[in-house]
This record gives sequence, C-alpha cells and structure tokens, in this order.
Amino acid sequence: MSASELHGATKEGTARYAAKFPRAARGHFRDAHRLNLSSLGMGTYLGQPDAKTDENYTASAIAAGESGLNVFDAAINYRFQRSERSIGAALKQLAAKGFAREEFVVCTKGGYLTPDGAMPADANDYFFREYIQPGVFTAKDIVGGGHCMTPKFLKNQIGRSLKNLGVSCIDIYYLHNPETQLSEMPKEAFLGRVRDAFTFLESAVEAGELSYYGMATWNGFRQDAGASDGMQLAELAQIAQEIAGGRHHFRFVQLPFNLGMTEALTLGNQLVAGHKRTMMEAASDLDVTLIASASLLQGQVAKNLPGFVAEALGLENDAARALQFVRSSPGITTALVGMSRVAHAQANAKLVNDPAATEEQFTNLFARGESA
Repeated sequence: MSASELHGATKEGTARYAAKFPRAARGHFRDAHRLNLSSLGMGTYLGQPDAKTDENYTASAIAAGESGLNVFDAAINYRFQRSERSIGAALKQLAAKGFAREEFVVCTKGGYLTPDGAMPADANDYFFREYIQPGVFTAKDIVGGGHCMTPKFLKNQIGRSLKNLGVSCIDIYYLHNPETQLSEMPKEAFLGRVRDAFTFLESAVEAGELSYYGMATWNGFRQDAGASDGMQLAELAQIAQEIAGGRHHFRFVQLPFNLGMTEALTLGNQLVAGHKRTMMEAASDLDVTLIASASLLQGQVAKNLPGFVAEALGLENDAARALQFVRSSPGITTALVGMSRVAHAQANAKLVNDPAATEEQFTNLFARGESA
C-alpha cells in the first residue's frame, strides 16, 4: 500500500471522490466535519461467518464504492471480525481500480467481546487466554457478560480493527451500544466510564489512529428522558469539551432511524441548555453528525408500505422509498443499509442520481401518516 493510502479520509480526498460522480444528485454528498459523506452508506452486520459471505461483502463494497457510496460501516464483532476484513479487502481492490484510501470514510465500533473468525470450542478459555491473562481486562470490567469499554480494552480493539481493515487510521470509531453499561451501574458511574473512554479516544486521535469518535447506539437516544438506559447528548458532549475543549472529536452518533422508528425526529427527549429538544435538534445544536442505522430495519420496512408513502415519495419500489425517507430526513447525514450482495449495492446506488425528498414531500408524508 502506498504512502498516499495509509492515512484516513480527507476533505480533499472525499471531494475528489464526489467529483467522480458528476451525475449524482445535488445533496447526495454532504459535508460533515471536513469530509464529504454519501447520503447512503454500506452496513455489514448480517450474514454467516464463512468465506462465501466474506467474498460477497467484499464484492458488494467494491460495487458500492464504484457507484458513489463512500461510507463503509462495520464493527469488530460483526461476523467475528470478518466484516472488517471484507471491507479491508475491498479497499485494497478499490485502490487497484484508481480509488484512493482518503476518498472513503471507514467506520467501525468496539465494545463487545468477540472471538476471531469463528466461535471457539471453549469461549471462556479463549477470552481468558486472549484478554484476561495478558491483563487487557478483568472480570469486573465486563458488563452483561460481554461488554467492555475500558481504555485498555479499547486500545486492544482499535489495534485489531486497524489490522483487520488494513488501514492506519479509522475515520469514525464508535463506542458500541454503551447504554448496555447502564443496566448494571448508576448513571454517575457510567459517565465516569464514558469520561475514561473519551480521554483515551482523544489520545488515539492525537496518535493518528482515529479521526473522530462517537457512539453507535440502539436504545440510548430513543428512550423517554427519564428512562434508566437513556442518554443525554449534551452531557456526553460536555465531557468531551472538558477533556479536549471546543476542538474535541466526539462528533458522530449512529442510531436507528427508519419509517418504523422515528424517535430521533419526533421525540423531545433531550435537554440542551435548558431547552427540550429532539435528538436531531440536539445534535445540530452540539455540532454532532447523525448517521442512521437500520434504515430498512432488516427489510421489515422495505415492503408493503401504505400507499400514501409511494404517493408522497414516488420512486420505483418500497425499499427505495424507505431509504429515501431516511436519507431525506433533515437531521440525517448518511443512511446505512446492509449490502451483503452486489445486487443490493447496485439497487441501492440507483438513489445516488435521485435528489432527496423535498421538504414539501416530507411534510406531506407525515401529514398523511398522522391522518391514516
């Protein structure tokens, strides 16, 4: 790999990538923290941990990259580290096709204990040898039987992810479902763990291993304000501010958002400077970029949609309409969707040349939904 491919995504690189797609609709590429992100990104969560699925994901990532999608999302525990390796293999092949590393926004997550490649015969023995014996974590660091976010563990996981992905810098590194920790400790202790994690992650940015960090959540930002596992974005941003000042790198949050899970847009569960805000409003206030996961909710919102959705959004099928809803939402920068086959990548990439829904279309959709 050449020197130009070693660092992460750059403003110039992602702008150069966007320029390769002159037919892309205006607004498909979106600025976020000096990067150009495509409005759709590739997810790698589902699938068996086998060679065939590895090959399919690699081929899909290449197809996505060649079609105007430059956001690749994984987690170290997806398919026992194999999804990261599939993306790594794709980046190498894309480089051979004339796409540079700095054109792609590579994202992954850490927090869950995961074996390597396949489930070992004795998982307890594996984790003892790999982690406890070398002092990476102790039993008291683990929550819920499999979640950890101590600095030592994150350092270990980032090192593994860098190797799996074949890169020297991860563009966005997420703490994976940190709200899991709230099930076993009071809020104050949780925030103490977040502070330790953020302090380490800022040091990883300084070391050039990460460009930005954030949180990839499931329930954490979708709950009512008083929920025991609910999180307040302003509290988290304040911790980052206290650690690194206004130039902190806690700039991304990934959360589920789709036609069936609209809380980020509709639920006023965040408090910012004494004002009740939705998650989208809070993120805007705090200069945090929102990335949508579960855009199709594993296919559940990609079929049999009410007729008024088609009337409001147009397009040729329900899957495209469901994705159009997510990527057109005013607070979402990129809508992630699983693409385990080349055909998925090619079908989703058809939206690259379609403009996002207008504000009027979006308003009409909600008005029809409330009256239906």
